[in-house]
Amino acid sequence: MSSTVAPATSTEVFQSGSYKTHLQNLNPPPPCRTKTRPIPSPPPKPLLIASPTEAGEFPVLMFLHGFLLSNNFYSQLIQHVASHGFIVVAPQLYTVAGPDATEEINLAAAITNWLAGGLQQFLPELVKPDLTRLGLAGHSRGGKTAFALALKKELATTTTLRFSVLIGVDPVDGMDTGKQTHPPVLSYVPGSFDLDMPVMVIGSGLGELRRNPLFPACAPKGVNHEQFFRECREPACYFVVKDYGHLDMLDDETRGVRGKVSYCLCKNGESREPMRRFVAGAMVGFMRAYMEGDSDDLKAIRAGDTGPIELTTAEFL
Repeated sequence: MSSTVAPATSTEVFQSGSYKTHLQNLNPPPPCRTKTRPIPSPPPKPLLIASPTEAGEFPVLMFLHGFLLSNNFYSQLIQHVASHGFIVVAPQLYTVAGPDATEEINLAAAITNWLAGGLQQFLPELVKPDLTRLGLAGHSRGGKTAFALALKKELATTTTLRFSVLIGVDPVDGMDTGKQTHPPVLSYVPGSFDLDMPVMVIGSGLGELRRNPLFPACAPKGVNHEQFFRECREPACYFVVKDYGHLDMLDDETRGVRGKVSYCLCKNGESREPMRRFVAGAMVGFMRAYMEGDSDDLKAIRAGDTGPIELTTAEFL
């Protein structure tokens, strides 16, 4: 059912967690060997990895960036998630991309396969990844890519690991209804996604609004979060955040030309921090529920405990 939800006292997931985190950019040279030791096998693409620093075995989340954005623009978001006891791997799939997403879907698959033999080499000492609890998430076009990978669309090779959960953060499947980028993910048939995992979709209330007549909406109606959720099967949950935009989960400061453009393309809220804290907290609550068996935080959000923001929609299947 749908409901309008007012802000309430936040659960701890909307604040930084108890784990100290380590953030590293991983862009190593090609693999080679020396006489003394092998050089670790590098990933197929550069990675931004956020992890706890304390000893333990932690679930893993792969997070895919939005269209023409840098993975570094999500550093605060993924560190927030990592501080609650998760390892987050955010690849840089491309710097320039055309309308066809096939290559990035296959790159995401290749990185997934690399995790099993490669990730451990680059984590802090005594931090171990639990790849039996592996989540997949993506923002904007990265959300489309995440759904496409989970649905095995246009895959040149199969993935060797199984995903436990799927999260779409304001996912977008193209410019408009009938103008989907290849391969199309949406079929416009309710409940058509044949997924064997729980799904969460988070939408931005301002994403389908134009900032000005010169630019299209960043998350146009008909190819955005609403339609993605309509095609999900149970178990699934859906949150739409009032008064925040398509890029409001990025870092407070995003540098460079791409970073500056991120402030002016989409209709935005007053600041990024509240949206980012909600997105990170909702991701933590969802993963705890379906990867760790602790549904208290997700139940609290469902009951109206939405932390720093107000929701227009909270719907569960």
